Amino acid sequence: MKKLSLAFIILLSTSIFTSSCDELNLDDLTSELTDEEVIAGLKEALNVGTDTAVTQGSKFNGYYGNALIKIAFPEEASVVETVLASVPGGDELIDILIEKLNRAAEDAADKAMPIFKDAIVGISFDDAWDILNGEDTAATNYLRINTFSSLYDAFKPDIQESLESVGAQQAWEDVIDLYNSIPFTDDVDTDLANYTTNKALGGLFVLVGQEEEKIRTDVSHQVTDLLEKVFGS
Repeated sequence: MKKLSLAFIILLSTSIFTSSCDELNLDDLTSELTDEEVIAGLKEALNVGTDTAVTQGSKFNGYYGNALIKIAFPEEASVVETVLASVPGGDELIDILIEKLNRAAEDAADKAMPIFKDAIVGISFDDAWDILNGEDTAATNYLRINTFSSLYDAFKPDIQESLESVGAQQAWEDVIDLYNSIPFTDDVDTDLANYTTNKALGGLFVLVGQEEEKIRTDVSHQVTDLLEKVFGS
């Protein structure tokens, strides 16, 4: 009777374990990702991430309303901001300029999309595995390294045009004119387009990085079977 009971227990335990394995789908959990799946998954993740980032950045208040990427007064001209803060009307001019810098960045953000797409297409198998096994923003860092120069060249003319069209260039001149009218101040020379372009791109990569982290760590952002397989595993 004891032997029969022991055999029954073993059989029952085996049945439960087998049933559990079926429910957990162990074959899926232990399957290895192929090179093709990894590279396709990363490209899909980057396409989703850059699409979302560009959409967020290019909308009204995409920069100006986002404290994380809002473009501030040029650091190299901080003396101007400090001096004007004590001059009647100075704070208002500074606020106007900051808003217009951000509007220029929002206007230009769409320019990034085709450049991002070209870089994503060029991801190699070696790059893909390094990115997959890297930190939570490894793909964003890859894009930054491989696109920043091209993005800058594409952005700056648009930023310059946007600065003029939204009135930022005039706002800057108003700020500098007021500053220069104050006795005993030194001249300040700031390339406003260069400053705004670098800040606009920096903010865009912040947004891309946020989307990448979500896809890597939050299953609700793994919106396709491929993303779930590559990043869920």
